[in-house]
Amino acid sequence: MTGYFKALALVVPCLAISPAFAAPIVLDFEGLDSNEAVGGFYNGGVSENGNSGANYGVSFSDNALGLVDADAGGDGQFGGEPSPDTVLYFAEGEDLVLSVADGFGTSFSFFYSAVYTPAVVNIYDGMGGTGNILATLDIPVTTTDEGDPTGIFSPFFDLGIEFEGIGQSVAFEAYPEMLALDNVTFGEITDDNGNGGDPVAVPEPSTLALLGLSMLGLGAVRRRKHG
Repeated sequence: MTGYFKALALVVPCLAISPAFAAPIVLDFEGLDSNEAVGGFYNGGVSENGNSGANYGVSFSDNALGLVDADAGGDGQFGGEPSPDTVLYFAEGEDLVLSVADGFGTSFSFFYSAVYTPAVVNIYDGMGGTGNILATLDIPVTTTDEGDPTGIFSPFFDLGIEFEGIGQSVAFEAYPEMLALDNVTFGEITDDNGNGGDPVAVPEPSTLALLGLSMLGLGAVRRRKHG
């Protein structure tokens, strides 16, 4: 066996065992109705109201809800989202969990607005927010321009983190109705220019007087819908 083929014989097995990931997955949540459960929307199934998106093999915790901007006929008081007019949020529970059946690496990013309270996101090597934590990212409170013209949760900021290993789920720890997400991206860190972005720290507002308002009392909207 020549030296070239000996080298090739050593390289091919290494390639076979190296993790290979498809193109980055970007979830923009367009096509979901306001305040409907995401369900199987991105997992080969349908959402609560029968809507379906691309099958990326991404599943969601039961508390994951779509939200359409009030300016587009929905209920949400937000603006400046990178892909109008729908975002992701949760109205109950302590965590919002997204799981990727085939895994993802080696980065994760998203756009968000969190006007009143900070949050945290953990990346796990197991489905459903289980297993080992591969990375943790603090999510700072964001400023608001209130210029949607009616969206207090405006604008959106980009955050991203790199990690080692293969992730299978992410869990956002936040207060219900206090965190809006858009353009959630598995396998790439992006910003509004489509380039690699760094985590953005923004100043905390001087008052939490409007804390109880969240995103226009969306929990109440959800309860009325199913009451």
